[in-house]
Amino acid sequence: MSTDGRGRPLIFGLILSIMLCLVTARAEDLPARPSIKASALYLIELKSGRVLLEKDATRRLPPASLTKIMTALVALEAAPLQDVVKIDSRALVHHSSYNFRPGEEFLLRDLVTAMLVASANDACEAVAWHIGGDDKRFVAMMNERARTLELKNTHFANACGFDAPGHYSTATDLAKLTEHALEVPAISMMVRTVTRDIATVDGSRQVSLHTTNELLLDPDVTGVKTGYTSKAGRCLIASMFKDGHRLLLVGLNVLDRWEQAPKLLRYGQTVLQGAS
Repeated sequence: MSTDGRGRPLIFGLILSIMLCLVTARAEDLPARPSIKASALYLIELKSGRVLLEKDATRRLPPASLTKIMTALVALEAAPLQDVVKIDSRALVHHSSYNFRPGEEFLLRDLVTAMLVASANDACEAVAWHIGGDDKRFVAMMNERARTLELKNTHFANACGFDAPGHYSTATDLAKLTEHALEVPAISMMVRTVTRDIATVDGSRQVSLHTTNELLLDPDVTGVKTGYTSKAGRCLIASMFKDGHRLLLVGLNVLDRWEQAPKLLRYGQTVLQGAS
């Protein structure tokens, strides 16, 4: 047997060719990267922390009603779900189609559900006044929570997400906030709710809530929140659990969000399946 090493280059070349073929085959198996029609977008697999897609994810933009995720988190960290909230007339500057009325009493759980499921601004403001004593103190609580969560590019000017100077966040900050909020069982349950009936504490009036999140028609989608203002555009946070993977998608000023979001989530799942 020859031991002069003359056959080694041939062996190494053969191994390299096989490896290149495998890499090429794997690359061909990956789906084409979808176009992103949004001002900012961030798609992450939460268990691994793998970022699957991003576009201007650290750009400060108005978050619209995605703000209400922080509102819900601060409220439920400050008071029990069974707290009774009396609707303050000062909280009814912005009415919703659910028409909450001054003097009515609801459980905190039900008002937080109303703002997360139906994005009811009057429910949101009632919660802020109840927890903070007034809206400004509650917003200060929100900004303090943003600081402790190290959301370095987030600042709130109101509890509901109205366009205002100094009211902004980023796709990455909102993803971090949402991941933390979903660890609260009540919030995790609320954001996946399609319809829910709530009632005043005395039972005199019932309100039927309907989700603003069309993605919940997909059984694999587990939330989270929609948003819209004229300045922010169409915004969305969506979560999906499938095949052991937890996907979280944040989109700010998304064009055709109900068409685009499912494609982006499917892309993420396909990439993860190819990697497993």
